[in-house]
Amino acid sequence: MTALETPVGPGPEAPEHVSLLRRAARESGYLLLCLPFGIAGFVVFAVGISLGAGLLITLLGLPVLAGTLAAAQGLGNAERGRLAALGRPVPATMPFHTDKKGLRRFLARLGHGQSWLDLLHALLFFPVSLLTFVLTVVWWVVGAGGVLYLVWERYLPQGGETLAALLGYPGRAADIVLTTAIGAILLLTAPWVVRGMVALHSGLARVTLGGTSSSALRAQVAELTRSRAAVVGAEADTLRRIERDIHDGPQQRLVRMSMDLKSAQRRLGAEDPEAAERLIAEAIRHAQASLDELRTLSRGIAPPVLTDRGLRAAIGSAAGQSPIPVELDVALEPGQRLAAARESAAYFVVTESLVNAAKHSEATAVRVSVAELDDGVLRVEIADDGIGGAHPGKGHGLTGLADRLAGVDGVLEVHSPDGAGTRVVATIP
Repeated sequence: MTALETPVGPGPEAPEHVSLLRRAARESGYLLLCLPFGIAGFVVFAVGISLGAGLLITLLGLPVLAGTLAAAQGLGNAERGRLAALGRPVPATMPFHTDKKGLRRFLARLGHGQSWLDLLHALLFFPVSLLTFVLTVVWWVVGAGGVLYLVWERYLPQGGETLAALLGYPGRAADIVLTTAIGAILLLTAPWVVRGMVALHSGLARVTLGGTSSSALRAQVAELTRSRAAVVGAEADTLRRIERDIHDGPQQRLVRMSMDLKSAQRRLGAEDPEAAERLIAEAIRHAQASLDELRTLSRGIAPPVLTDRGLRAAIGSAAGQSPIPVELDVALEPGQRLAAARESAAYFVVTESLVNAAKHSEATAVRVSVAELDDGVLRVEIADDGIGGAHPGKGHGLTGLADRLAGVDGVLEVHSPDGAGTRVVATIP
């Protein structure tokens, strides 16, 4: 460890009562802010529904209602974020998305079930937030006032009935003791009362803001099914490409080499050593070319160096075979191993990008950066200084990269403006 490296570890834990107070303060702040959000939501509901329903006869009500649902969804997203910050996340739901325009877009919004549930939350949220706001203020203020009763009691007008007197305990001392005890009880129970009110808001949010979470789960399953199908398709395309390349390249050369060797054998039998020597030399050239093509094809398949020594060594080997100078920045420890699927996907991104750069980019230099981020995401970036213009659409090699990454829930980004080089970024969780 160098002098600049300092071990970082978890700091000393706060005492339990300090953590309790911090949590109570954070949750109390959430409850106090609920009232402004509740008022805004109730206004959106009341104005939007009344105005939209009244204008439906003129069709102007459609955009009004659609805007009301959009506003309700915005307030719902804000509430989802606030609850997530408290450690009470709402199950993911289906967000609204459509490519439709004009009237059909408004109708699509009206057909989005979660938007209506967000609007229902805006209606129910107002009375709940009003109740929790009042209870929060009363619990803390009365509690603090009771504990400090001895300080400000002397400024009260004399001769009035006190709570202690009404309970049959006359006298100033009894009044101070009883009021202080009530205040202390309120303050001591406030963190749990506040937590209960937050749980009430969380339950309401789960019923309304998380109402279509099962739909989101179904959509996620469908997306995973699609990604797995994309991987299977990508693997099939790769196998077909390798089969075609072997048939068109090494196989044809080996056939030619076999014919040359047979011809050389006949020339030797006919005592024509010079012609036989030429044929044997030609056969050797075809054999060497076949070996080179087979090595090139093997780059698309996990090489032994990836299996034996890991991603860092495999990327270094691929960079050494590139006809374009490659600058490496691999922030992985020598011998560091990742999950086999992640290593294979990252290696394929690098090799395919280097091959594409050599074939199409007219670049003079390529930079490859690989790093594992703090959240565990593996980030692979390949950038060249070529002519740009790469496109990840159908019929391009980049489509296979995106499909292969989909199998490990990875994402491919391609930035390739004309004349400004190409930057391929893959993130693999």
